[in-house]
Amino acid sequence: MSDYGQLQIGNAGSVGAVQFLLLGAVLFIIGAIGVIIRRNPLVILVSIELMLNAVNLTLITFARQLHNTEGQLFALLTMVVAAAEAVVGLAVLVDVFRTRDVDDVDELSELKG
Repeated sequence: MSDYGQLQIGNAGSVGAVQFLLLGAVLFIIGAIGVIIRRNPLVILVSIELMLNAVNLTLITFARQLHNTEGQLFALLTMVVAAAEAVVGLAVLVDVFRTRDVDDVDELSELKG
């Protein structure tokens, strides 16, 4: 029996790489739906974070499957970008909520002071 497509997780047995990829796809779809449907800027930021974490899960799965560390390094870089996006995005949202009382992204489309 071949171990192709199987990842060893401790002593609990093996979990297929397909399950991790499906989980990543489901998380990415949930994040994309959150970005498309919701109008609250904070929910949009959280949905983008969810999408980035889904991509990280996929990168780590492929890196582990191919016995390659480049995917893990790229996932680490993606985490740094996600942290910077969260900091800058939340700072902009705090400033916007202080100057204006808006809850809808469409109301933020005008860049008047």
